[in-house]
Amino acid sequence: MKTLVVYYTRTGNTKFAAETIAAELEAEIDEVIDLKKRQGRLAYLPAGRDALRGKETEIAQTSRNAIDYDLIIIGQPVWAGSPTPAIRTYVNKNDLSGKKVALFFSDSNLGKAIEKTKALMPNSTFVGELALPAKAFENKEEAKRKIAEWCDILKTV
Repeated sequence: MKTLVVYYTRTGNTKFAAETIAAELEAEIDEVIDLKKRQGRLAYLPAGRDALRGKETEIAQTSRNAIDYDLIIIGQPVWAGSPTPAIRTYVNKNDLSGKKVALFFSDSNLGKAIEKTKALMPNSTFVGELALPAKAFENKEEAKRKIAEWCDILKTV
């Protein structure tokens, strides 16, 4: 099964998880880059507001075409219990109909993020989800172990 890991990160936690997943599954990886400045101490405030309002954003062109993959694994932080604008934009630009999709979040305070993210892909088959709290990334080896366990499940789909 040809697998693609797609992710958006602001602090680097989601990138760490994405790279670990890609290595575990021998998958290709693609970062979604938000062209709106979202770094800095107070950047999370407008970022959360944009996510809560369901806004899209301008993203850089990704290097891989989702249509070429059987399983798409999408990772993101959770902002205001919602998908990030960058992932919302990516999903709306890429038709994932008929694709197997797994979701991972670099936050355990999910709110309705899982349901809201799935709603963006009504014609996809969801095969798994993983939430890692920010604290999990303090111990990289433990985070890798949890990710590897999840990947073992994905290998059976």
